[in-house]
Amino acid sequence: MHPLLERQIRRHLGEHPETVLPPPGDAAWEHLFNAIGESYEQLDRDLLLREQALNLTSEELNRRNDDLRRELAERTETEEALQREKGEQAALITRLEDAKRQLLYSEKMASIGQLAAGVAHEINNPVGFVQSNINTLAGYVEDLFALTDLLEEVAAGLPDDSPLGRKIRESCERYDLEFLREDVPKLLSESRDGVSRVRKIVQDLRDFSHPDEGKFAWIDLNPGIVSTLNIVNNELKYKAEVITELGELPLIEANQNQLNQVFLNLLVNAAHAIKDKGVINVATRHLPESGEVCISIADTGAGIPPENLKRIFDPFFTTKPVGKGTGLGLSLSYGIVQKHHGRIEVDSQERAGTLFQVFLPIHQPAAEASAAGQQA
Repeated sequence: MHPLLERQIRRHLGEHPETVLPPPGDAAWEHLFNAIGESYEQLDRDLLLREQALNLTSEELNRRNDDLRRELAERTETEEALQREKGEQAALITRLEDAKRQLLYSEKMASIGQLAAGVAHEINNPVGFVQSNINTLAGYVEDLFALTDLLEEVAAGLPDDSPLGRKIRESCERYDLEFLREDVPKLLSESRDGVSRVRKIVQDLRDFSHPDEGKFAWIDLNPGIVSTLNIVNNELKYKAEVITELGELPLIEANQNQLNQVFLNLLVNAAHAIKDKGVINVATRHLPESGEVCISIADTGAGIPPENLKRIFDPFFTTKPVGKGTGLGLSLSYGIVQKHHGRIEVDSQERAGTLFQVFLPIHQPAAEASAAGQQA
């Protein structure tokens, strides 16, 4: 008898159904019980089949859920990769735009440098004429003064009532010959000094704007700093007193023109940081313990806010008014110093001033120096 049927009989007929049911051997009842038992067994089989079907369906759903999760994870990963790629592309576009602007700026500066070199050459020729003529004029003036001395001697030897002597004396008084003897040599000396200063400025300008061949050579930094100070003097003289303390330096392996550009940028920035009148200190010193030289440029200007200190070397970052700065000076300077395997350190306090220190190695790594020479 099927267990379920037996439980149903006991449930409805009590724990002792034999007292109610017909005695064993009754064919009709046995047939009934067998039919009911087979029905229950068929029901068990159907339930088992349904359970198996449900299990298979559940396993299929689980597999599909796992596939969906994997697909979702792949899509999420793909989307994240696309977002990263999009961000990298945006950053690359920004870098390309920055590089393009830097290239345009460099081309503009190269054109200005070529123009300046040409103008300096054109100025140098007439300045040479003027200097030569001043020297010749000085000789002529000496001859003229010798002639006037002779005339004065002739006038002194003539009688007091001599018309010629009187005319010579009157002419000397009228043209203030004594003053001319004293003043004309001074004028010639000042003119020589002025022409010499012009030639010095022109020479410094030619040296500064000389085409950069990218070569490293053994150079003395101090003359380059002095030359750069002469170039930028007009920018500094109205804003600051420049104090130089140039120590004795060894020759270093570097590119003079590129470093002059660094010094120029730092000096111009120092001048722009000073509102009215201040002081700019320029110093150099040798650091034998580290095998370096240090160039420091300090100003008593407005200083740099702390939130801007980390950004001052970013391309096109500037706090200057529109038209006052490009935001490339410090970025280019940083790149040049990095190319020389050096470093720039900045110390600034608002309303107290800023100190830039450029540290450069005396010797360049052999591979870099060789590569720089080959690229040139």
